Order: sequence, then structure tokens, then C-alpha cells
Amino acid sequence: MKQNLPSDASGGKNSKMHNTGVYLKQHWQLYLIFMLPAFLLTIIFRYVPMGGIAMAFMEYNPIRGIFGSEWVGLEHFKRFLSSPDFLRYLSNTLKLSVYGLLWGFPVPILLAFLLNRILSKKTKQKIQLVLYMPNFISVIVLCGIVRILLSPTGMLNSLLGTQTNFMTMPSAFRTIYIASGIWQGAGWASIIYTAALSNASKELKEAAVIDGANIFQQIKAVEWPAIKDTVLIQFIMSVGNIMSVGFEKAYALQTDLNLNTSEIISTYVYKKGLVGGDYGFSTAVGLFNTVINVVLLISMNQIVKRMNEGKGI
Repeated sequence: MKQNLPSDASGGKNSKMHNTGVYLKQHWQLYLIFMLPAFLLTIIFRYVPMGGIAMAFMEYNPIRGIFGSEWVGLEHFKRFLSSPDFLRYLSNTLKLSVYGLLWGFPVPILLAFLLNRILSKKTKQKIQLVLYMPNFISVIVLCGIVRILLSPTGMLNSLLGTQTNFMTMPSAFRTIYIASGIWQGAGWASIIYTAALSNASKELKEAAVIDGANIFQQIKAVEWPAIKDTVLIQFIMSVGNIMSVGFEKAYALQTDLNLNTSEIISTYVYKKGLVGGDYGFSTAVGLFNTVINVVLLISMNQIVKRMNEGKGI
């Protein structure tokens, strides 16, 4: 009987697949109607715009279009890489991203651990509501709030008894950018970790408590294994977007006096492309940014796989 089980299971699986194939063949029109709009939208808004990458290799003229513009090859990339400000833009972008990742990535995880220890559902829901609310504030509105709070007559200066304009200090820009980002997004980002913690074994946690394990030991033995894979995937994705610093926020917090640290690649692309009309050059800079992101994503995924027994994205 034991020898017949695999063949029976295989036969049942093949029969099920055959029935599914017959059903799809009979009702293919229904699946076509439902899948075609999504397929067309993906092609139109995801793949067709990728043709614009060709602008990075030509002196693009809006009147002549892509097919009528002069082909210049890698000239725009050489121009950007040889620019005296290239290292400053790259350094500012990397510093904002790396510092934001180092300081901001652990915060949602810590919030999830803390929320998981609240036993009262009502209290937990109220705290979650307060933590999630900043995420629904517009970036521009957030930047306006930050400017008001940090102005010479703002709340912070009133508390300190000073009249310092923090928005004009290049040394303060990164702290302002990262701290406001953590306040706005940490609560919302903790949702995925809170959901993953719901899979943690309650029996193991109760056993750990009975054995006298403290909070940190409970987290290490029971809760961390439940979210480890989620944390790794989120970390890989974050590293893959390390060059994609939010343009709107950096530009909205930018002033003439803090340009030394606030001018990043995305704001540079905006000024060169939309303001200056140098479309080919700005596309080349944006493509360079994207290539760096892809390289970082693949590299970090390989590193994590080696450190995590082959598990990655």
C-alpha cells in the first residue's frame, strides 16, 4: 500500500491539472477579458516608456522627436562623470540614503516589537492610529510644517531661546531630512513586521516566559525567527533603492544656503531636464542612477544569500 501512494498522488495531481486545462480551454474568453486590460496597462505604462531611455544617448530635440534627434552615444555620461560637481552630488545622495537606511530601517522593527507586547487591543489600535497618521500627510505639507517649526520664530527656537534658522544650515539638512522621514514613515512601515509577528508561536512564547526568559531572550528565541525573512527582504529592497532619494522632499527643503548638502542627483536631474531643457543629459543622469540601484540590488541579494543559507529575494 505504501508503494502505491506516490503513484496515486501523482495520478490525482495529473488528473487535476488535466481538468484545469480543459476548463481553461473551454472558458478562455472569460480569462482573456479579465487579463487583457491589466496586460495592456502594464505594456503601455511600464514597458513603452522604457523607449525613452534612448534619449540618454542623443541630443534630444522635442520638435524632431526621438527618431529625428542627433545620436551622441555616451557623451552625456562622460559629461556628467567629468563634471566637477559629480562627486558632490553622488556623495550627497549616498549620505542621505545610507544614513537614512542605518537610522530609519531599525525603527519600524522596534515599533513592531513594542506593539506586539501591548495586550489590550483597544490601546494597541489607538497607538497604531497615532503612529500611522503621519504617513497620510503630503510630503509638501510635511516640509511646510518642518520649515515653520525650524524657522527663527518657530517652536524649536522658542523652546531653546534662540533665533537660529536651521533651514539655512548645510550641516543640519541631513538630520532634518532623515528625522522627518522617520517620523512620517516608521509607523506605517511597521505594519508588515506587526503582521509577520502574528505568526510567532504563542506556545513557544508562553514556554519561554515559564522558563524565566526576559524580554530580549523572548524576542531572540521566538519573535525574531518569525520576522527574519521579512526583514531580510525589506533590507534588500531598501538597498536596491539606495540611490532613489525622494526628489520632492529634498527639493522642498532646499534653500540657496544649504545647497552644499541638499543638492542631490534627483534635484540636479530636475533642474537640468525640466527647468534647463537639457532632456538628453538629464535622462542620462537618471539612467546612471537607475543602473547603480540595479547593481546594488543584485549585489546585496547575493551577499544576503551567502549569509542566510541561500535565502534571498
